[in-house]
Amino acid sequence: MKDKINISLSNRHIHLRQKDADTLFGNGYEFRVRNELSQPGQYACDETVTISGPKGSIERVRILGPLRSETQVEVLTSDCYKLGIQPVYRVSGDLNGSASLTVTGPCGSVELAEGVIVALRHIHMNPSQAEEYGLKDKDIVSVKVPGDRGLVFDNVLVRVTKSGNTDFHVDTEEGNAAGAYNSLECIIIR
Repeated sequence: MKDKINISLSNRHIHLRQKDADTLFGNGYEFRVRNELSQPGQYACDETVTISGPKGSIERVRILGPLRSETQVEVLTSDCYKLGIQPVYRVSGDLNGSASLTVTGPCGSVELAEGVIVALRHIHMNPSQAEEYGLKDKDIVSVKVPGDRGLVFDNVLVRVTKSGNTDFHVDTEEGNAAGAYNSLECIIIR
């Protein structure tokens, strides 16, 4: 049974649905791929947007592709204080009752009534990888990060999907607290 896994740090970003992409960038706009991400078929775009809350704004928030069925903004806990919104800690896609803000692009703005979360730390994998690790979808594990500032992350959600690829995701604030960097090898604790 495997227990080693690489970590990936995730900064604030946004996933757009088609309707909001059209409002922000114009009908039929085609986003330019900046770089591929660790999960197959996912990528960072060259384009960015500005997000604004009651207290402030954050510019150059990276768009991730491909388009999704719902617009989702993933921020850091400290971003919530700057924006003036309450942090809502959720798994990606669980947007009901999450925070709201305004997204502004070069062609317009979108008022999101909900859709802003601080993503829960999680592990991605596909079914065959999950079998190798002895894990299943929705398992909760801990992950030990080595190093001078090493620590153990508890409450790590396992997400098993057909298109997943083994990777441990934390946001940059969590990663910085542990002195972690992309591709650092960590240990899963069951």
